[in-house]
Amino acid sequence: MDPELSILAATAATTVVEALTSAAWEQTQAAIGALWHRVHPDRARTIEAELAETRTDALAALLGGDERAHDALVGEWQGRLRRLLAADPELADELRRLVDASRNSLPRETGAGSPRIDLRARASGHAQVNQAGGSIHIIGR
Repeated sequence: MDPELSILAATAATTVVEALTSAAWEQTQAAIGALWHRVHPDRARTIEAELAETRTDALAALLGGDERAHDALVGEWQGRLRRLLAADPELADELRRLVDASRNSLPRETGAGSPRIDLRARASGHAQVNQAGGSIHIIGR
């Protein structure tokens, strides 16, 4: 699979699970169901039901502070979205729009007024990744 599509699947999975714990969960459920309907119409309702189950699990993880459970849910949806994109790479643009729309509907802050930051990276070979939730100053290697 194209690495860009794998990254999109990972980003979308994180966004979907987070959106399921927000007021926009029904919109997210309908949008993901619509994507499935285009590729696997016989599975669309099942996927929507699984999203409702994921919502219940994601809310429990959020309330319990269980990051492992949250990450497991993201992993499940990452695999599903990766397989969906492998079956129909043409969905990539639509999935990107869904991610952007979902992110815009998510709260900008979490906790006691602190901004929400979610950074993920994967490097291989001789690659170097630098990430920051604010300013970053790098000197040399």
